[in-house]
Amino acid sequence: MNATVSSPASAVPDVIDRLVGIAPGSHLDEVRAQREQARTNAQQSYLSLFAPTPPVFGDFEIADRFAIAAFVAGLHGHPDVARFYADAMAGQGARTGLAEAIAIETQRGAAEGPYGRYPAGPLSAEDVPGPSYAVDAAQHAVLGERLSAGLAHAHLLVFHPRDASPAALQALLDAGWTSTGIVTLSQLVAFLAFQIRVVVGLKALAQRPVTLVD
Repeated sequence: MNATVSSPASAVPDVIDRLVGIAPGSHLDEVRAQREQARTNAQQSYLSLFAPTPPVFGDFEIADRFAIAAFVAGLHGHPDVARFYADAMAGQGARTGLAEAIAIETQRGAAEGPYGRYPAGPLSAEDVPGPSYAVDAAQHAVLGERLSAGLAHAHLLVFHPRDASPAALQALLDAGWTSTGIVTLSQLVAFLAFQIRVVVGLKALAQRPVTLVD
């Protein structure tokens, strides 16, 4: 069953502005206005993942998208961003216990990273061993096979990008993910990494205003 969104995409406020706390006409609003195309592209990327028009999500439902986004933001160590996505997940009528399971798994999955092994060669000197991750059995019963596999893959992309492999993709397929869903999952994880970097940078600018260039 496809999920639906509660409001049209055009009514969704700029998410980065919201996460940073940028008010219209403020210094940071002017800074972002200097890169209006980048600002628009970032918002459109968010909308395409979380509020597409028409609202068709295929087999990767919106509540699960927000759940994985909250998990990924938590892994990156940004609780404010994680809370934004967790609240959005709750607003989509997420199934009972989902929010609690995501919070528990975010704590379980916390690590430093990145870890992983390069193909044998000169870069092997930079190999860094690190913990692997799988959803705990108690939360697996709540999350289900597909979402549990999605969290494991998201954790891999965040902390073990060097270890991405055909076997990792096959694990998703075996859990019921489609090729399209896997692509969307990868895009979602990459977008969160980008969005968080922008939010961190803008918050840093808020502490140290810069001179606008004509």
